[in-house]
Amino acid sequence: MFDYQKILNQNMQNVVKDILKIIEKNGISNNNQLYITFSTYGKEVELPQWLREKYPEEMTIVIQHEYYNLKIYKKYFNITLSFNDIKTELKIDYSSIISI
Repeated sequence: MFDYQKILNQNMQNVVKDILKIIEKNGISNNNQLYITFSTYGKEVELPQWLREKYPEEMTIVIQHEYYNLKIYKKYFNITLSFNDIKTELKIDYSSIISI
């Protein structure tokens, strides 16, 4: 029997990685943005406690004009985003991504 959900999740993760690699290399044009919703309690998700308290289950980030230090790795990515003028580093594992 095939585990269709597992196959779909793996393919979604590969799509996200490919898009993030393009953004890492080329940046993102002014007319584009990428929304990523992820589970904040994923085992490899790292974010400050104040963000975890504000978003205890899931969070959506937008990669558009202001993002910093985007680094793509095999199982996760790091990105720094600004929340109320506070630059904040996030580590998000691909398996925690719910939607794009």
